[in-house]
Amino acid sequence: METTAGLGIRRFKEGHMFDDVALVAVEYPLTIYVNEEELVTIVCTPEYAEDLVIGFLTSEGIVRGMADIDRVEIIEATGHAKVTANFVNKFNAKYRAKRYITSCCGKSRENFYFQSDASLVETRNETDLVFRPAEIFDLMSRFEADSDTFRKTGGVHNAALCSRDEVICVRMDIGRHNALDKIYGHCLKSEIPMTDKAIIFSGRISSEILVKTAKIGCGIILSRSAPTELAIEMARELNITAVGFIRGDGFSVYSGQHRILEN
Repeated sequence: METTAGLGIRRFKEGHMFDDVALVAVEYPLTIYVNEEELVTIVCTPEYAEDLVIGFLTSEGIVRGMADIDRVEIIEATGHAKVTANFVNKFNAKYRAKRYITSCCGKSRENFYFQSDASLVETRNETDLVFRPAEIFDLMSRFEADSDTFRKTGGVHNAALCSRDEVICVRMDIGRHNALDKIYGHCLKSEIPMTDKAIIFSGRISSEILVKTAKIGCGIILSRSAPTELAIEMARELNITAVGFIRGDGFSVYSGQHRILEN
């Protein structure tokens, strides 16, 4: 399924109005069923759907990992994902049952740190990974070079998994949480360890993005945008390094400063 669509529009530029074609991001509702019970509908970008389902179920604590999942069937024509699991966390599945998660980001929670989140987040991240400034700038440059759909549509979020010298995996989605879940699902399927890796993210680092990063086990998150106050408090509590405003020849380190070397 295509991830973008060309639509006829009227465009104004340099004092003139004219007909044009705009490339826009496609929204795709994907309803997840676990053991034949409807769980949730996620509005997403229609690619890497299996990775999204696996990453979502694991990061939300509905399953514990790949060993709990026997089969994932994506039925593209109907927008259904049918999961057969040999273990399901009934509390988390019940709490999240039949929600509809839109692409507008966020889950409309009164508090971002429910007990179901707390049980999935390590209280302290002890990764030994460190970065030099030159490595951060190089990774951000490579990340942006892989952000073709964002440049064309302006309507998606990008996320990547990286080591000190390599961008390992890049995923994009109209939902910022979805982009991270796609990375997580890919790593679970491919047995890629994440504790010695970092996340690069295209948008602001909200508290929910910070929690998602903690759940999947990364101790460093890098972004061109800024974190929120709550995200910074969370990062300091969980010993996660949050680096924002990576632009030009500068950046800001909001937490976990010991992992960012001066030169």
